[in-house]
Parts: sequence; C-alpha cells; structure tokens
Amino acid sequence: MYRFFERRLNPFPEAQGGLPPGRFLPFVWHYIRGAVPWLVAMSFFTAIIAVGEVALFGFLGGIVDWLAEADRDGFVQREAGTLILMGGVLLIGLPLATLLQGLVVYQGLMGNVPMSARWRMHRQMLGQSMSFFGNEFAGRVATKVMQTALSVRESVMKVLDVFVFVIVYFASALALVASADWRLTLPLILWAVVYGFIMYWYVPRLGKIAEEQADARSIMTGRIVDSYTNIQTVKLFAHSGLEEDYAKGSMSGFLGTVYRQMRMVTSLNAIVYLNNSLLVFLIAAGGIYLWLGELVTAGAVAAAVGLALRIKSMSQWIMWEVAGLFENIGVVFDGMSMLKKPVAVEDRDGAQPLPPVSGAVRFDDVTFHYGKGSGVIEGLTLDIKPGEKIGLVGRSGAGKTTLTNLLLRFYDAEAGRILIDGHDIAAVTQDSLRSQIGVVTQDTSLLHRSIRENIAYGRPGASDDEILAAAGRAEALGFIHSLEDAKGRTGLDAHVGERGVKLSGGQRQRIAIARIFLKDAPILILDEATSALDSEVEAAIQGSLFDLMEGKTVLAIAHRLSTIAAMDRLIVLDRGEIVEQGTHEALVAAGGLYADLWSRQSGGFLVEPEPANDYSEETD
Repeated sequence: MYRFFERRLNPFPEAQGGLPPGRFLPFVWHYIRGAVPWLVAMSFFTAIIAVGEVALFGFLGGIVDWLAEADRDGFVQREAGTLILMGGVLLIGLPLATLLQGLVVYQGLMGNVPMSARWRMHRQMLGQSMSFFGNEFAGRVATKVMQTALSVRESVMKVLDVFVFVIVYFASALALVASADWRLTLPLILWAVVYGFIMYWYVPRLGKIAEEQADARSIMTGRIVDSYTNIQTVKLFAHSGLEEDYAKGSMSGFLGTVYRQMRMVTSLNAIVYLNNSLLVFLIAAGGIYLWLGELVTAGAVAAAVGLALRIKSMSQWIMWEVAGLFENIGVVFDGMSMLKKPVAVEDRDGAQPLPPVSGAVRFDDVTFHYGKGSGVIEGLTLDIKPGEKIGLVGRSGAGKTTLTNLLLRFYDAEAGRILIDGHDIAAVTQDSLRSQIGVVTQDTSLLHRSIRENIAYGRPGASDDEILAAAGRAEALGFIHSLEDAKGRTGLDAHVGERGVKLSGGQRQRIAIARIFLKDAPILILDEATSALDSEVEAAIQGSLFDLMEGKTVLAIAHRLSTIAAMDRLIVLDRGEIVEQGTHEALVAAGGLYADLWSRQSGGFLVEPEPANDYSEETD
C-alpha cells in the first residue's frame, strides 16, 4: 500500500521543462504541475476531515441536550440511528479519511515533490556556464537548490492542506453555531476580522525578513564551505583567524535577521493569544446570556464554547503556518533570483551530436572579450591539421587558456567560428563535443569518490582491467596499490577526499592523466599536464604522453618551453593575436618574441629573478 502511493509521482523526471519563469506563481507551477492531481486529492480529504471534526462538536452538543432532557427509558432505541452515525464518523469515517490523506501527503507528496524540483534544479545548475560558477560560491548554489526545492513544496502544501482545512473548518463552525443562534456567530466573525488584520500586518513583514534570512543563510553557508574547500590554503598561510572573521561576519548578518524575526514573533504571539482569549470569553458570555433567556440550549452553548476552544488552540498553529508560508515564499523568491538566470552557453534548437572526428580544428576569425568589449582574443584565425601537435606560447594573459576554453565551448565566441572537421561547434551538442576532447589541466581536482570512479570518469563502464591499464600507462599503479582511506578501503576502492585532497599534486595529476588515457579522445588539450610532477616522474610518463598523443590533434600549454619545444608547430600569442608560428628551431632563429622568452630560460627552467617576466601561464 505504501509503495503504491510512493510510486505515483516520478521524483526524477526526464523532461527539463526549460528555464523556470521569473514570477512566483508560474515559478512554483513549473515545479509542481506534475503533482496537481494528488494535491487536489489531498485537499479533498483535508476538507472531509475538517467537516467531520466540526460535526463531532455538533454531536457533542446533541449529547449534552439528550443527557439534560431525554428520558433514559428507550433512549438507545430512539436515538440509535444518530448514535450509529456518530460512531461511524468517529471510528470509521475520520480515521479512513485521515489514512488516505496521510498516504497521499506523506507517501505521495512529501518526498517526491521536493525531490523532483531538486532534481530539475540540479540538472539546470549542471548545465550552467563556467562564468556562472565563477561568480557563485558552490556552497551557496547548493544551499539555494536545497532550500528552494523544499520551500516550493511547503508553499503549495500549506495553502492546499493547512488553509483548506482552516477555511472549511471555520465555515462549518459558523454554520453549526448559526444553526443554534445567529448571534453566537458574531464573536467568531469579530475574531476572524481581527485575526485577519493581525496576519495582514505581521506576515508580509515576517516574509520579507525570511527572504533576507534565506540569502544571509546561503552566504553564511557559502563562506563556510569556501573555507573548508580551501583548507590547505588557509593552513599554509596560517589564516585561521582571518577565516574565522570572514565567517563571523556572515554569521552575524544571519543572526541579525534571526533577532528581527524573533522580536516580531514574540509580539505576534502575544497579540494573537489576547484575541483568542477574547473569542472564548465572548462566546461563553454570549452563550450563557442566550441560555438564560432560553434562546439556546445548553448543548448549543457547549458546542459553541468547544469550537471556540478548538479555534483558540488552532489559531496558534495557524499563525505559525501562515508565518511559515510567507517564510517559504521568501525563500522561493530568493532562490528564483539564481534559478531564473539564463544559461550563457546552451545547445541550439536542433543541435546534433558531433560525429566521430579526425581532429581537424579551425579558428576562423575568432574574437572574444569576456563581454568587456576589447582585449583577450582579436580576430584570430588558426588551422590545425588532424594529428598535428600544437604548442601555445605567450606571456600571462596572452589568450592561451581562453583559446582552449573556446574550443571546449565553455564560452561562445563573440565573433567568428570554431570548426572541427568542418562542423561548427556552436551547432553541435556540448556533451558530444567535449566527449571527443581530452583535457589535462594544471589545477587538477578530483571527485570525492574512489580511485576507480575517478579514473572511470574518462569512460564510464570501463572494466577494472582497463582502469588498471590506464593507471599503469600514467605511472600511477605504484601509489594506488598502497592507498587506504579512513574507512579501510584500499587500492581502487580508496576515496580521495574533496577535490582529491588526500593525494599529492603529482598523484592527482597522474590520476587525471590515467583518466584521459582511458577516454582516448581524438583531440587532446594539455594545459601544464606535467606541472605538478617531479622530474623523475615526469620523465617516466613523458613517453606514455607521447604514446597518448600519437595520432591525435594536440594543443599544449606549458611554462617550461622545453616541454613543448618538440611539438610540430608552436603558436606564439600576444594580446590575443598570433604574432609568430613555426618550429622551435625556426622561431629561435627568427629572434622574435619566442626567442626572447626562450632566452630567459636555461634548459627550460626560469633564470631571471623578476616574477613578472618569469611566468607565461594563462590567467584569463
């Protein structure tokens, strides 16, 4: 039975549904429309429960009148039908409605609705561009995804469950009390008006604070996660105190919103309690007055007072639910600000997969400025033959890494085209493009998973034999067999920690190289591929790297010019333009920029003391 309701909604829908709208109601509808039939069912059973509970108070009033006036002789026979109805409602009707409502709510909706929203939000974030993540804390993004998904569910369910119950209950209570004497409804109406005014004044203000609090919470989380993610840098610079102050600032900002919220809650709680007490007093006083005038029965007074006491207790719950609703609305608005951002790099409508390629690459009059209007890459044209090995050379900021990022389509060129085997990369799917390009970067970070999973990222589904073969070619087997993590997992099963923190830089780089061996893509980008390796290990795998490059189109970037001097052709960049190209020997003989850079190195190592002239690594 539980499983039946748990499977009514798919928590991991395939359809994305596009970018969510930027307005609240359409935004919420975007994520809950698949659950609408079950939300309606929830409201239906909630309404039945509300009517049933009010009916019980009506029965209670009838029992009081019977006990006060009825003749004991033959009572059961005379009232058998009513007593059976009361028993049926109490023992069968309400429990059954509560069970069905619980199955719909707890099995069908509570888990599946937020998970479906969270899944779609997560998929949307995975599709965001590199520039998006460059401007956001990873922890902040994760917090907003988690918070917003839950708040979408809470916003909808509070309206369709809690407020349906409250509205139906109050309307039924009015009808029941009015059936005894319409004057008894006046305290209820007065209470509702005052209560509505209190909510009208307080709740939007609480919602605004909640929106600010959600943003403050995500900033606080982002700062804390940022410190943990970069814990090695924190410790290397002995800046624990600085990080404490950095986190404390955001914690203080969050705590300020909590203090403001709690001040309002305290005054709201006191005013609501006073209004509730006034309701009970007026109902009781009015009931007694009407009873003394023989206008109502004792049972009617008992039912009215009982309902007033029930509404009094419910009003505290309603207050928190209304405040919770606006708090969740505030969180949704906060999440919308991030989730509605368009993806900077998207597959075009009708984009086709890139077919298997030989590796011919053409940059055709490409211009790119990171949206700044000038600088970086200016009208660059470059043809690379299939299987040609290209070295990219230039000072820091010359555009080397930007060029490879454009080839990977982390960014779209602002002008011109990039072609692979004649296919415009802007017209093919991003996944199919990147599946045919292998990359080893200078800053290698690994997933906090096992060695096996990290290497198999190059080709999911690879066998252990294939994984071990790739690790062997990357000279990584020696340390892999000796690995053991905190949970006792060893070898390929050992986990590497967040970003691979449990491994040395050289070990991380060798895992990354093994991953590319396994991927075996026709185009290879080496961005300081051996920068983290000591000379002995670098020499050991250099032969394997040349084996990997065999038959592939290669774009290589390196600090040490000696590591790319043997490439088929060197492309010298300066301020986003190609200023020289040719073999190492020809460029040295030409006496241009490359010769100047080479002269500053001895055997491929830097010899000049000026830091500004020592580094040619890309930072753009």
